[in-house]
Amino acid sequence: MTMKIEFDDNYFMSKAIDEAKIALSKGEVPVGAVIVADNKIIARAHNMVEALNDVTAHAEILAITSASNYIGGKYLENCSIYVTLEPCQMCAGALYWSRISKIYFGAEDPKRGFKKLGTKLHPKTKVYGGILQNECKDMLEKFFIARRNLN
Repeated sequence: MTMKIEFDDNYFMSKAIDEAKIALSKGEVPVGAVIVADNKIIARAHNMVEALNDVTAHAEILAITSASNYIGGKYLENCSIYVTLEPCQMCAGALYWSRISKIYFGAEDPKRGFKKLGTKLHPKTKVYGGILQNECKDMLEKFFIARRNLN
């Protein structure tokens, strides 16, 4: 008997969380993202700001680049992104230009998130927040507590 895997929002967010754990292991802010098309992960990325010494190396930006390379085009109209933290203004702008269909995020970012800053998304983009929110939020909170204790 084979086990059937449910490819639902929780499954894909758990894959984004796996990416965030990789970022955490490298001393990066633990944010991960996956981009899905036709129920298949076509791109995965995590924050690499410190490793690349590049403030634009957020998980979403790297995932957009990877997905665009995979599909051979700049528009991600039939794709969804799952990201562990609500996108910032920069990433929301990039997602706007990519024309991504759906954005799913885990934890809200009440200080720097696109909603707080009033950043516009593409009119056709649908947004869903709070997917595996506690796991995403806990990882981020523990990271920042540990970082404050080092300084």
